[in-house]
Parts: sequence; structure tokens; C-alpha cells
Amino acid sequence: MIYFWAIFVLAGLFISLTAVLITAEKALIDYGICKVDINDGEAELDVEGGGTLLDALYENEIFIPSACGGRGSCAKCKLDVLSGGGPVLPTETPYLTRGEIRGGTRLGCQVKIRENMKVRMPEEYLHVQLFRASVERAEMLTHDIRFLRFSLDEPEEIEFRAGQYVQVEAPSPEGPVYRAYSISNPEHEKNVVELIVRLVPDGIGSTYLHNIQEGDSVTFTGPFGEFQLNQDPEVEIVNVGGGCGMAPMRSIIYTVLSRWPQRSCRLFFGCRACRDVFYLDEMKRLEAEYPNFQAVYALSDMEEGDEWDGETGFIHLAVDKYLEEDRKRQGFLCGPPPMIEAVIDVFRKKGMVEGDWFYDEF
Repeated sequence: MIYFWAIFVLAGLFISLTAVLITAEKALIDYGICKVDINDGEAELDVEGGGTLLDALYENEIFIPSACGGRGSCAKCKLDVLSGGGPVLPTETPYLTRGEIRGGTRLGCQVKIRENMKVRMPEEYLHVQLFRASVERAEMLTHDIRFLRFSLDEPEEIEFRAGQYVQVEAPSPEGPVYRAYSISNPEHEKNVVELIVRLVPDGIGSTYLHNIQEGDSVTFTGPFGEFQLNQDPEVEIVNVGGGCGMAPMRSIIYTVLSRWPQRSCRLFFGCRACRDVFYLDEMKRLEAEYPNFQAVYALSDMEEGDEWDGETGFIHLAVDKYLEEDRKRQGFLCGPPPMIEAVIDVFRKKGMVEGDWFYDEF
């Protein structure tokens, strides 16, 4: 018992000392106005020193990816600090490779602005916008997946690539946080954003999005994401996902079929049981309308009473079964890491190489 109290007291002293040091820094150290140069003059900010680089960027409406509220746990706010960032912190090293550290990559939420700074980031981040929208439609697709359609209020249109995502602002006890969700509507629908959201127990973002109602206002930033659709209509498009990973797949499928109605496009979608299946009828209608589109669903953990005459087992087995070898194709994956690893192994077996696929893990 005495060891417990000793640890408790030491922890309390450490927390108190940390709070005192933070307060003292704010009260006693004046860093003045610091200049942040982005991409060799593409943007220049004058910010009050002492805060984090991430906060300074958001205050100046430069919205880089960030999903953990600036706590240094999501590692999405990576950018290159070329000068003025100080040494890499222990809170950053678990999320950075040796090559990234040598190249100056940092976590924006962990870098304090204490002097003039030079920063490099993908140029597309400078064009990310803050959107305000209203819930136009909301419906449950399964027992735990909800569809949401937002009409854009300001700005009234969004330019995005199929497969990209937005970051929705959600309230939390510690203030607003952002969570990433893939856009599910096609590129040509520019005045709406549709999302497919699975309810995560105790998830801040998903709980918020499962409770908002038609007419409610929402705020999000975007678009983000590296998905790039090959423009050659001779290249087959293969989409593989499961659960809410349907969102980017659906965006890509409708974009491809609207632009190249004759292009070969496939969907492989994994579910656990019948109650997790959604959009199957919609995909079958697309199969009937577009001869070169194919949708294959597979159930991996059927429940008692399920009636199913489709594929069973993990979805990578269906990919292996249906894809012939040595054809020009591009793959888009969205799902858990084990699924992605298994599918990439199949892709390699079929003759695809690094660069032929994009993926989002969740």
C-alpha cells in the first residue's frame, strides 16, 4: 500500500510541476511575433510565438490533416520543418521513420513556434477549405452504419477527387476535434457531400454523426487524400473494401461509370454476416446497366439463420478467385490492415506492382 501512495504522490508532483512550467512559459517568456514561411513564400504567416504550429495553421485557415485533437497520437499532421522547429521530441519519434527525421518531418501538433520558421507541405493543403453544411438526409444502412447527405451552405461547391475524404468537426469535452470520413458521392456532384459512418463504441466523431438530425448544421474541412484515379479507360479499376470502407469505393465506382460507361470496373466487398450487407441491390442494378461492372460480396462469419448464396470467406479469397492475371489494372482498398495486406499479396500474384494501388486503413 505504501508503494501505491508513493507512486500516487510522485505522479501528482510530476503533473503539478508540468502545469507550473507550462504556465511559467506562457507568463514569463514572450517570443513575440514569429514568421512562418510555407513552401518558399507560397504563404507567409505572422503568428504570436509560444503556440503549436498546428494551431497557428488552423487559426490562419490552413487545414492540414489532424484527427486526434492535437494530442500527438494520430500522426496525420506530418509536414517538413526546414528551420526553426527545434529538436525532434520524444512524443514524435514513435511516428517518424529515420528517413523522415533526417528529412525534417515533424508532427505539427508537437512543434512549438519560438522563432521564425520555414515549413514545407503538400501544395494541396493550401487549397483545403472550411465548409459549413446542413444535414439533408440521414438513414441507417445497417444496424451500425449510417448514411448522411450534407448540402453545402458555404462554400456552395467542393472540388474533390473520387476516394478523398473530409474531416468533420465534432464536439468533445476538451473542445472541437476532427475525424476523417471518406466521401461517398461521385466527383460530379459538387454541391453535396455524402458520408457512410460506422458507429464506434465511445467514438467521438461517429457518436456525433449518428445523433445529428436532418436540418442540423455541420462543419468540416477538406478535401484530403492521395487517391488518384488512372485516366486511361483501358486500365481496369478494382475496388476492395468492407464496412464503412464502401464510401470511397462508391465514389470511385459512380465516377468511373459516369465518365467511362464501357470501362471495366469491379467491386469486392466483405461483410461478416447478412445483417452487415448493404447497397447490394444498388450494385446489382449497376451490373445490369453496365456490362463491364461486376460486384462480388463475401460473408466471412455467417450467423445462424443467414440465407446467402454468394461468396463466403475473407474478401481477398474472392479477389484471388475472380481476377485473372497480367491485366492492366489499378486497385483501391479501404479496410483494416490485415485485409489490405492480404489483398495486396493477391494483387502482386496477379501481376500488379507497387504504385498500382492506393489504400486507406481503418
